[in-house]
Amino acid sequence: MILSELADWMTRGGDARIVLDPVTALNRYHSAPYPRDVLAFASSTANDLSADAMAYLEAEFAGGADRLEAGDAYATYLEKLRGRIAAAYKLPGGTDIFFAPSGTDLEYVALLAVAGRKPNGVANLLLGADEVGSGCIHSAAGRYFANETALVDDVKPGVAISGLPPIEMGDFPVRNAGGEAYDSATLVGQMEAAIGKALAEGCYPLVHVVHGSKTGLVLPHLDDIDRLQLRFGGDVAFVVDACQARITTQAIHDYLARGIIVFLTGSKFMGGPPFSGFALLPAGIAAAAAPLAGGMASVFRRAEVPAGWAGAEVLPDSGNAGLALRLSASLFELERFQQLSLMRVARVVSAFNQAAGKLAERLHARKVAAAPAQDAAEEQEHPIEMQTLVTLDLCHDSSGKVSRNLDFDAAVALHKAMTADGVRLGQPVRCVRLADGRWGATLRVGLSMPQVVRLDGVGDTEMAEWLQSAMDRIAAALEPGLG
Repeated sequence: MILSELADWMTRGGDARIVLDPVTALNRYHSAPYPRDVLAFASSTANDLSADAMAYLEAEFAGGADRLEAGDAYATYLEKLRGRIAAAYKLPGGTDIFFAPSGTDLEYVALLAVAGRKPNGVANLLLGADEVGSGCIHSAAGRYFANETALVDDVKPGVAISGLPPIEMGDFPVRNAGGEAYDSATLVGQMEAAIGKALAEGCYPLVHVVHGSKTGLVLPHLDDIDRLQLRFGGDVAFVVDACQARITTQAIHDYLARGIIVFLTGSKFMGGPPFSGFALLPAGIAAAAAPLAGGMASVFRRAEVPAGWAGAEVLPDSGNAGLALRLSASLFELERFQQLSLMRVARVVSAFNQAAGKLAERLHARKVAAAPAQDAAEEQEHPIEMQTLVTLDLCHDSSGKVSRNLDFDAAVALHKAMTADGVRLGQPVRCVRLADGRWGATLRVGLSMPQVVRLDGVGDTEMAEWLQSAMDRIAAALEPGLG
């Protein structure tokens, strides 16, 4: 397959995850930076570029994208994108935006923001490591996570990036051995103890919050975060992993008002091509941060860093046209979605959930809860976060009775077979246990912003019929492998 010039650009300026297989013309997630005629509910993993977004890019870059390889043109364009993000989310004045080639790279931003605050480094306390990006385990520890970055191709996963402070890692699972989500109070109790321990050891605690995990969890609660901030004050920092982009404008504002950094990517719910990311930094964080670590010159370009961050001159003053294109396509989708009222979005999401519920019944599967049992009502209160993504437990029926003995590897095989059949779902996630302790089979069915926008434009009957047809096709692709 011969790629268009713009599609080819979007396979550059990142790590190996965006490189296309020469035979299939797809990346390792079976997606592509060009429109395809497939049935896709894979926004929890990666999207193809929509036809509308491609048309937008063709108009936006009619003169070609190569000019954005120059540092000055790239800086000018990223400032334009900062303005678009600020307008789309109605960001408070003073909010800074730090761009990254992927959500995984965003972990470095949080480490940079708190570097130097305590003599013995940073205690990076992750929440639900199994429900965030797999490479984040390395990047959150200040290490390379791949064999290449967007700038260099001779690094090794697990090798520390020079100039970052010592980093101690902590992890709080979000689900128990039975696959049930912990309640906010339990998690916060664990966090409180870990924060106290870190401070006693002379480390600065950086606490992760998840807002829309791989299975839709939002933990811990805002009021519990408030209690931690009240107790520890400036001796603790928080960062929100909202990389799925299943988050409302109001929720973003709530976090920023508390001085909390928010991570977002354009390649999940937002519907853009893989990969791109940006961090929203509350006012004053960039200006108060320690000078950038020298090793960041192998990860970020100068224009991607907010103005006023000390030490930015160590970064290369070059451009990344591929990232600029991927970001621009994602923001095109975001801007269309943000024009819809929450009531209009909820209409589409409700119809999607009804169709996905019927799919689960047909497959004798169970929908994995997107909230702890104590917070069951929250799924109705957070439709964008918790209801645009349905995780199917293929091992149990709706009553919790074992329906089939399929493990995680079986789900991977099912996912691969469905993809070959032209049906793309989100990759399996480890959140369900079998009786023998193995991880059970799951698959994820996720809406994207482009789908919500498209379905908003049709009547209730047409929307229900299209969704039912889509779920029937998913079932038909899955059933031969379920036995």
